[in-house]
Amino acid sequence: MDLQLTDRVAFVAGSSKGIGRAIATGLLREGCRVCLSGRNGDALEDACRDLRTQFGDRVLGVPGDMTDRSVIDTALGAIYRKWGGLEIVIANLGSGKGKPGWNQEQDEWERLFNLNFFGSVRLAQAAIPYLQSNGGSILFIASIVAVESTPAPLPYSAAKAALINYSKNLSRAVANSGIRVNCIAPGNILFPGGSWERHLKERREEVEKYIAAEVPQQRFGTPEEIASFAAYLVSPVSGFSTGACYIADGGQTRRI
Repeated sequence: MDLQLTDRVAFVAGSSKGIGRAIATGLLREGCRVCLSGRNGDALEDACRDLRTQFGDRVLGVPGDMTDRSVIDTALGAIYRKWGGLEIVIANLGSGKGKPGWNQEQDEWERLFNLNFFGSVRLAQAAIPYLQSNGGSILFIASIVAVESTPAPLPYSAAKAALINYSKNLSRAVANSGIRVNCIAPGNILFPGGSWERHLKERREEVEKYIAAEVPQQRFGTPEEIASFAAYLVSPVSGFSTGACYIADGGQTRRI
């Protein structure tokens, strides 16, 4: 299927590894021009170097923390100067690393909300003026912790739930500008350097039992499976889809 993405300009926040890097790679394969970002400058440069060997000048990298509005503005300015526009924004921001239990300090709530909710809101607010000229698509990467009871830290789960709600309401606010807004809520995705790789190293038997019991497909998902879904959702081919959250978790969630 031709996703009609050739020469479209995309910004993938949080793309030096894992799901974000897979999304950036998938969009490049579909013909996009893509700006990658990441807090780890060395990891970002390695990713950009590898991708430039395949896709040449269609790759741009801007390091920094994309929950910081000034860093976001720097990245969007660099994109506009290089390519003169922006049509796709992927907000792959956040971290589930946190403390267990119900008695969380306010600082921990604020930290995880900043990483998993407010950073994506800042990115969307900064990007919408760029998208308004040509229309475009915003895609938030949420998590199944937002829609299902899991062992994840409470502030992380609540922040991702807020992100899904924000996405749905934002879609209505910007629809008349030709901008579509959607979410993907991935389940358990395994990739090098990710949390599930760490958990497997620390307690493989426990993790394997958990996946077998909780995920009907009895396996982890891959970043590439999320990336192909993302490319479809931001493409003109899915032009009637907005305000939705799509779950990709091997059947783990039980809600209707």
